Amino acid sequence: MSDYMSATDAALAVMRLHLEGLNARDPETVARSLHFPHYRLSGGKMTIWESPDSYFDDFRARAGQEWGHTEWGEINVLQASGDKVHLDVEVRRFRIDGSLLVTFRSLWVIARLADRWAAQLRSSFG
Repeated sequence: MSDYMSATDAALAVMRLHLEGLNARDPETVARSLHFPHYRLSGGKMTIWESPDSYFDDFRARAGQEWGHTEWGEINVLQASGDKVHLDVEVRRFRIDGSLLVTFRSLWVIARLADRWAAQLRSSFG
């Protein structure tokens, strides 16, 4: 299998793990999908989580009280190498009643660091 295909498969597995952890409300699974420090650029502000301790609570605050679950819409591979993948991701958040809460685009950078694939950073329009 080519580096491109292996990296792409690994990145998509990270995205599945992240979504599984979010929707199960499982901070440990979410943390396994991320490298720390973890970076997010949104609204002109860079947020940095040095460790997994506060990440999930911060996510819940961003998602809001009405948040029920999250789904990925389109996931497009923009670039891939043997140790990094850039993904263009459509994020869809739904309310507890199943109605759409918000949809936005996000650039995810999935990297292999210390022989482990996880999300290193992202930049979101939402």
